[in-house]
Amino acid sequence: MPTRRHLLQDTALRYFLEVAQRGSLTEASSRLHVAASALSRQIAGLETQLGVPLFERHPRGMVLTAAGEVLAAHARRTGLDAERALDEIDALQGLRSGQVRLATSDIFANELVPRLCVEFQRSHAGIAFNVLVAPTPQVSDAVRAGAADLGLCFSRAPQKEIHVAYRQGAPVMALLPVGHPLADAPSVTLELMAQYPLALPPVETAVRQMVDIACSRQGLRLTPVLETIHGRTLLNFVVYGGGVSVSSELAVRDMVAQGLLVARPLADAGMDLRDIEVQTLAGRSLPVAAEAFLELLKQRLPAPGGEA
Repeated sequence: MPTRRHLLQDTALRYFLEVAQRGSLTEASSRLHVAASALSRQIAGLETQLGVPLFERHPRGMVLTAAGEVLAAHARRTGLDAERALDEIDALQGLRSGQVRLATSDIFANELVPRLCVEFQRSHAGIAFNVLVAPTPQVSDAVRAGAADLGLCFSRAPQKEIHVAYRQGAPVMALLPVGHPLADAPSVTLELMAQYPLALPPVETAVRQMVDIACSRQGLRLTPVLETIHGRTLLNFVVYGGGVSVSSELAVRDMVAQGLLVARPLADAGMDLRDIEVQTLAGRSLPVAAEAFLELLKQRLPAPGGEA
């Protein structure tokens, strides 16, 4: 859905921000369907008014100066505020139009996000969704850049300009095929899991690092038979009886309810340090549709019985 923010946003700022995002007059010109010379004049006019250079000009592109970084942050917020104003005007006639832009980690895109989009649209049929699936660091980047209204991902270190609108514990769980010898145990350890074929995400992921730290403390060596960044591949490896894996309860809640696999708590120390975060841009007022979807997320993320 094309943005309408240009209706309320200063032309010079809009052109400046496009060049800042693309790093090139040529690419920004193509994106905006505006001559590069016109973009250059608008940016030069801004630099004259402000009395400072906004870009460093290089043969291969344009890089923001410190002053340009400050103006770009202002321009992004101005554009987001314009979108919210237009959204609120639409909302005067009810939540019948608008868009929710969501950036999410892969594991939530499999089951949770499509289910909640369907549920939301049953009450608000005019709302469209734009879902970006990306690694956790890029989820925060999309929110910070204004490319997403909401970010749904696992926790990392506190992020600049990111507000955590909702947080929920997400301990790492053991995933077992139905009928597996460990499936009836109230909890499982990594040592027990190591006795069976094991599928894990790669070492650069947060969950794998948590597992590896716990194993290091115990002098335990894991040798996975399958490594992949794709959450669906890990889950189906378990469903098809290939072996065991790890994930959060939320990521497999629907599959457990359908009887496709079994999830059991991991008893090893440190497996409860991870959270799920719903992120927004700090200081930003969300569009009406995004605010409504945020409330739905807050209602549906907690596990049945109130446990994550």
